[in-house]
Amino acid sequence: GRHEEMMTGHVNHLIDNWIGDDHLDFVSQFARPLPQRTMASVLGFPLEDVAQLEIWGNAKVMSYVHGCGHNNKLTEEQTQEKFRLLDGFSGYVHDQVKLKRADPQDDMISFLTHVHYKALDRKLTDEEINGVVYAMVIGGLETTQYAIAEQAQLICERPGLFQKLKADRSLIRTFIEEGMRLRSPTQGLSTRITSQDEVFQGVNVPAGSSLHLRYGAANMDADEFKEPKALKLDRKAVTRHLAFSTGPRVCPGAGLSRLEQTIAWNRLFDRLDDIQYGDDNDFLHQPGIMLGTNKLNLKLVPA
Repeated sequence: GRHEEMMTGHVNHLIDNWIGDDHLDFVSQFARPLPQRTMASVLGFPLEDVAQLEIWGNAKVMSYVHGCGHNNKLTEEQTQEKFRLLDGFSGYVHDQVKLKRADPQDDMISFLTHVHYKALDRKLTDEEINGVVYAMVIGGLETTQYAIAEQAQLICERPGLFQKLKADRSLIRTFIEEGMRLRSPTQGLSTRITSQDEVFQGVNVPAGSSLHLRYGAANMDADEFKEPKALKLDRKAVTRHLAFSTGPRVCPGAGLSRLEQTIAWNRLFDRLDDIQYGDDNDFLHQPGIMLGTNKLNLKLVPA
């Protein structure tokens, strides 16, 4: 409930900033700042720190994005820069933890400072809290940004879809799940080196090869999904995709991200009558394991 209210506030605030314009960069003016503001609120960081948190967030994913080759090898300079930035983040979280221990608020870090961890029979150390916060930021920013931005493109590519979803909000849930299946924010993870010669489905893979697991491909498997390339608003078992992984490794932030996307689209449908591709879209995507456009110029028809 409280997350819903907080997220709705952030969505409204961002839309208010550009609703009077006839076009916008949907990434920098909506899809990116929404999860940044949401994550700051959940963790208990001041909103004025969001710009700095973005710099640290980029540093965290640097080795998934900018490196060379399948193993994303960074240069010596890039590696040093990454660790220099992450030291700053570590110090920042350390200070926040100290503040919350002394004066707990209604946020995640305050909760983590006071919770008694059953398995360890003690409270969490500052280092452990730092680790949880690190994982939440790395998992909660770019992924939701890319999901929302790719969904906007799916709408632009299908005339009439905006109006259909605006008229029947019960379809939003399926639209979001189909969007994440078709354009999974995390396309792959887990690079491994083969220790021996192997044959996979008739393909010879010599020892020492890089193997990279692509969840994105599983979501487009015709054996699993009928008409896998179609966005079907009547698809059954629509959450079966692997955008959040599955089983014991399922993404702990899945519920948060789904709620964010749902509120975002509901409010966009409230405030707009249509979106279309604007000019100057180069559709350059993030390199590396993620799928998301760097910018997305849209033309708006306000409601």
